[in-house]
Amino acid sequence: MNVRIPCLISFLMVASISGVMAAPAKAPDCADWPGSIAYGTLKNAGMIDPDQMDFTATKATRLAAEPRGHGLYREVYHITFREKTGKTFDVITTSDASNEECSMSGVDVFIVTAHPGPGL
Repeated sequence: MNVRIPCLISFLMVASISGVMAAPAKAPDCADWPGSIAYGTLKNAGMIDPDQMDFTATKATRLAAEPRGHGLYREVYHITFREKTGKTFDVITTSDASNEECSMSGVDVFIVTAHPGPGL
């Protein structure tokens, strides 16, 4: 029997118990930061009326979180704002975030003018 195998098994057991082999960092959940910037962008462009917004219906879905190194992630969100009338406004945002700070970069806001749905 190879002596290295028991040594490796012992090392792996000790390392996993002591936390040496920690899992890679998880991308932060930073939907609020790009959501706030996207809302301000739509408001400043005169596209939405703040008095008509139903903020309880706002939905943000992270589409991607790509590690960029040095603890940074490039995050892409699809955010839907809804008026009290039911009319929706969809945007896609991109920004950099870390586990310490969501606002590691500015937020690029792309307004979705049409989303015809699957198969169209």
